[in-house]
Amino acid sequence: MKAWALPGVAVAAAVTGGVGVLAYDHLAVPGGPEQARIERVVRDYVLTHPEIVSDAMHRLAERDTAAAIAANRDAITTPVGDAWAGNAKGDVTVVEYFDYNCGYCRASLPIIDRLVAGDSNIRVVFRDLPILAPSSGLAAQMSVAAARAGRFKPFHDALYAAGPVTDATIAASARKAGVDPATLGRDARSPAVVDTVRANLATQRALGLTGTPSFIIGDRLLTGAQPLADLQAAIADARKRGA
Repeated sequence: MKAWALPGVAVAAAVTGGVGVLAYDHLAVPGGPEQARIERVVRDYVLTHPEIVSDAMHRLAERDTAAAIAANRDAITTPVGDAWAGNAKGDVTVVEYFDYNCGYCRASLPIIDRLVAGDSNIRVVFRDLPILAPSSGLAAQMSVAAARAGRFKPFHDALYAAGPVTDATIAASARKAGVDPATLGRDARSPAVVDTVRANLATQRALGLTGTPSFIIGDRLLTGAQPLADLQAAIADARKRGA
């Protein structure tokens, strides 16, 4: 697409897919009366229909997000240990970025369980994103260590059920998951675990994630707690497009 200095014409190009710019390039002489006429038409149209600007910006943001997801696909969809649920060979992968201090993440637990139970051809990948409180960092490292030990889901559910995240609730959740807290704590401080959490935070920056929970489905980003129907619709869309 040719870049023009005229903002009105640029907007028209974004909305029409470049048709307006091509016609302008063919018919108008820069600085001539036809250019001035087209500028007035574009300006008047944008002022009459200002929603096209936000629509164009939204589409541009979606395109940028899709490109970022594609560039980081492996880092997003490859689970750590057993931090996943559903069908290992499902045709659609749903990725949830979560924080153990996030009440909306806790509220999403039964929705995700229903999602998996209702669709035998999806895989849900869980990724720790400790951004809400200092205690989130230790919880995330313990979660990753539990996943590497094959005890992710029991630890995950137990910690969310335990209430506020503290050293005591983390240790109790480890015991409930059948893992010795001291052993899990030692593993949680290992370079492999620390690097995993750092990688999740790097992916967060690359994708521009602004909070938890955040869901990646196909090439789409859904931020915040999602109703079951909205997750199912996003899965159906990804399945349709083979994303």
